[in-house]
Amino acid sequence: MTIFCSHCHRPLQAEMSCLPTRAKQAPSASRSFRSTKSASKARRDQINVELQALRSLLPISAQEKERLSYLHTMALVCLRLRGAQLFPPGFPPPAGPALGTELLSLLPGFLLVLSADSKLVYISENVAHVLGLSVVELLAHGDTVFDILDGRVEEDVHKKLLLAREEPGREVTFVSEMRTSKAFRLQHGGNRVVAVCGRFVALR
Repeated sequence: MTIFCSHCHRPLQAEMSCLPTRAKQAPSASRSFRSTKSASKARRDQINVELQALRSLLPISAQEKERLSYLHTMALVCLRLRGAQLFPPGFPPPAGPALGTELLSLLPGFLLVLSADSKLVYISENVAHVLGLSVVELLAHGDTVFDILDGRVEEDVHKKLLLAREEPGREVTFVSEMRTSKAFRLQHGGNRVVAVCGRFVALR
């Protein structure tokens, strides 16, 4: 006895149908979702480890390191790197002999070193006696000289610095208010007016 397919009417060797069969579908389970939360936490942990390593290398006291935020840590690291680029080990700054802490404390002001693009390269520690802000606290406002000056004199200061850069060795002077601590402003009624005097030196 021959069995014919009810669909195509061709003979079949066994009782079966040649109707197209659906392929077995994969379970309708939704695609597994891989959360990025753990990956983000791992990256943050790695960043924290690197920042702690950078903080440990800074030449400041352990007490000061404990107070450093991540922002302050990066600001200090950038300041040190700019200084190392301008004045590599074995090549002291061309401004004369290094000033010790005792001599700096006798100055009526503080020392400020800028790069040609107005980036802060060095700030002497006695800045706290003048502005009421430590080097770390001052850097929290920004990494250029304009970030610590009164914005109203920015255009005039920019012209003076451009002139000094075009004529290395030429002395420039300007007067501006500088950022101070809240305690200083409460005591003196505002920021401190500072006379800035300096010159650009062409490095080899």
